[in-house]
Amino acid sequence: MDIENKRKEILFTREEIQRRVKELGIQISKDYKDKKLLIISLLKGSFIFTADLVREISIPLKIEFMTTSSYGHSQESTGKVQVLYDIKGDLKGYDVLIADDIADTGITMDFVINYLKSKNPNSVKSCVLLDKPSRRRVELEADYVGFTIPDKFIVGYGLNYGDYYRNLPYVFAFVD
Repeated sequence: MDIENKRKEILFTREEIQRRVKELGIQISKDYKDKKLLIISLLKGSFIFTADLVREISIPLKIEFMTTSSYGHSQESTGKVQVLYDIKGDLKGYDVLIADDIADTGITMDFVINYLKSKNPNSVKSCVLLDKPSRRRVELEADYVGFTIPDKFIVGYGLNYGDYYRNLPYVFAFVD
């Protein structure tokens, strides 16, 4: 596929994303007031979203990172999740919020939720910038959702095609 010559359909502009991330930050700040919040960012895709989100959260929080893989370099999930880089430290006493760029099949988020629950935190919830429920292969509903999207392959704002396009400040789909 010659991606440089394909047209792009912008789904969410930088301004729309900023506005929605701010709303999520306000809601999370209210919901986790008086709790010991630990945000776990799933790398690589969520690093931009997580950075913007935590700057909009007004309560004290701790940040950790995990790297998982279920896609490799393809557009389709393999269905098997691997933990490539695990969190450090104990989760006891924390209310964990997993931040990810997208809930697609739900396989990765479902795996990570169950994996982290086994570490005995007070609670585990999820926050995704984008939710694509039409592709779900497991029972999963994110607790916080930026935008619900149709079944399109999307790129930008942390989401990649190959190893590129994560740096773009908007979300788009390639159009034939």
